[in-house]
Amino acid sequence: MGAFIYGIGLQWKLSIRNKEIFVIYYIVPLVFFLFMGGIFTSIIPDAYKTLIQSMTIFGVTMGGVLGSPTPLTEIYGTEIKKAYRAGNIPLWTAAAGNFISGFLHLFLMSMIIFFAAPILYDAVIPHNLPVYFLSLALLITANLSIGTVYGLFIKSTSKLGMVTQFVFLPSIMLSGIMVPVTMLPDILAYIGRIFPASWSFQAMSSSRLEMRTLVPVIIIICLLTAVSLWKIKKIDLE
Repeated sequence: MGAFIYGIGLQWKLSIRNKEIFVIYYIVPLVFFLFMGGIFTSIIPDAYKTLIQSMTIFGVTMGGVLGSPTPLTEIYGTEIKKAYRAGNIPLWTAAAGNFISGFLHLFLMSMIIFFAAPILYDAVIPHNLPVYFLSLALLITANLSIGTVYGLFIKSTSKLGMVTQFVFLPSIMLSGIMVPVTMLPDILAYIGRIFPASWSFQAMSSSRLEMRTLVPVIIIICLLTAVSLWKIKKIDLE
């Protein structure tokens, strides 16, 4: 257990020192928030009501889908995994440590937006904070689960940046944070429901707990976790 906790702390430090990951976890989401927050509140009258949710979903989706797979690809897609075997360290600990480290980073980034948005743009604080934070935790977990699957299956970091866009872009464009879902064609609105961002935006914007918006995210998490465990076991047998 001590070694596992040490691994989480090490991955936390490596994520901060890795410029590419640090930029995706913090710099881009927060710069996007600073620029687009002002634009949204200027051109969309009611944007301040859901600004915290919109900017948080963008940042968490970017960090989870684009940022978190990179360390896993560098481990499971290279000879580094042999060092784990040589040290008699279970391969799953690398994925688990990266997941927990990513969760802490994305939660911290989300808290920066949560406290800064009302000060900078008069954004409305979510009415039901327990529901908001539960939905946020599920959102972070779901996107890190997506990132974990990518990190386990893609063996090249050069390919990773391209294939992750197939989840990131639809998540952002079809979730309702950029364009209201009611303005989208029906087919695109239905496609948007495949991704956790769409359900999470509804859940985080709601004033009460609605299981219909949380259950799809939980199902996505369970399915992706099962796939990740299966892939890790397969890699361990190679």
